[in-house]
Amino acid sequence: MRTDPAGLEAILADIRACRACLGRLPHTPRPVVHVFPETRLLICGQAPGRRVHESGRPFTDPSGDRLRDWMGVDYETFYADCRLGVAAQAFCYPGTAPKGGDYPPPRRCAELWRPQLLAALPQVELTLLVGGHAQTWALGDRAGASMTDTVRAWRDHAPAILPLPHPSWRNTGWLKRNPWFEEEVVPYLKDRVRGILGS
Repeated sequence: MRTDPAGLEAILADIRACRACLGRLPHTPRPVVHVFPETRLLICGQAPGRRVHESGRPFTDPSGDRLRDWMGVDYETFYADCRLGVAAQAFCYPGTAPKGGDYPPPRRCAELWRPQLLAALPQVELTLLVGGHAQTWALGDRAGASMTDTVRAWRDHAPAILPLPHPSWRNTGWLKRNPWFEEEVVPYLKDRVRGILGS
């Protein structure tokens, strides 16, 4: 199935102009989305962080460095290859919670935009669900009781979907406690990425 570039561009223009959360965020909304008609691997994270809000490009932070390492791609490829796309569950930075970390992504963003955006990307063959919020939204009843349970059951969702922990450095302890992730899931992910970018 072919993507309609004009239709996708119209949706992206609407997303980038969206101000639905104006006044609900501690800053002016700045939607960040990075997809193309050729996108075959779609990274669906939770929401942009502060650095991404400032740069206007997804994963321009230490989380992005770790994610690219898991995928086996360099910085230039990540942004230049149109077969790789990024569309978080929420497109704007939700702000920092009083106790640290970011607020959860607001559901209203996904409800407004995700169905029509995903429908305009029919060439996607692998979706990375990064973090518990993205997994719960996309998988619904198929998500595990926790992010760990969902990622541990990654084979149940392959080959179209691959749930991942968030690559934040806050999750370094989780990675140490769950060595199976880097032993089993990361090699599978790298192999899938090679297959998509090598063809």
